Amino acid sequence: MDAIFKALNDPARRALLDSLRGKDGQTLTELEEQLEMSRFGVMKHLKVLEDAHLIVTCKKGRFKYHYLNALPLQEVIDRWIHPFLKPQAQALTSLKATLEGLSMTDKPDLMMSTYINCTHDALWEALTKGDLIAQYHFSCDTVRGNYENPGDTVDYMFSHDPEAVMLSNRVISIDPKTRIEMLFAPSWGEDETPSRCVYLVEPTSSGMKLTVEHYDLPASQPNIADGWTRFIAGLKTFMETGETHRFRMGEMA
Repeated sequence: MDAIFKALNDPARRALLDSLRGKDGQTLTELEEQLEMSRFGVMKHLKVLEDAHLIVTCKKGRFKYHYLNALPLQEVIDRWIHPFLKPQAQALTSLKATLEGLSMTDKPDLMMSTYINCTHDALWEALTKGDLIAQYHFSCDTVRGNYENPGDTVDYMFSHDPEAVMLSNRVISIDPKTRIEMLFAPSWGEDETPSRCVYLVEPTSSGMKLTVEHYDLPASQPNIADGWTRFIAGLKTFMETGETHRFRMGEMA
């Protein structure tokens, strides 16, 4: 928590976060052009933000791309702001042709990472079993199917209509307890263009690290990042407390 407040206590670092909020996945050169300081100075600020987990990075070829990681900020809000808000205020703030057209060789459009105090097996179960996902998903009370083998489909059902599919994920590849790559096919909004997402699961010395990468996101699906933030926040709460808390947004239609 101290590292987050330290990282935010500098206008240059806040400017970098604002820039990444406007355009995720920028290189050091792109970020350097926006600040009146040396390349080394920008690198030092990025290191502070990365140490606070406010940004995550992805290296592709010669380039290193930087992504805003909203999850630590959500944790600050949950701890220091939400307890003081009235419920009403919280509510207000609160497959072939397709696959050939998508490429995983490019950098992700969205990337988030968090640390969870749980065992490797428990996290993998919570990510892959539909009945467990349904206990913490921010919007879906019913999730049908499991992530086990390539070709498996997991359907996330609308809470207001448990017979209607809100989101369908099909497993493209799976490396047990390490990685899942999925076709992400939404069924809400005006644009239902599918994209790809990846779960990366890594053990650490004191728990687990979960990273989500999302590729080929259409610009007409602007709420995906907020959805991932709520999904991961619910998962983390479920794993660390054993309690269900849905970080709900407005009803999708």
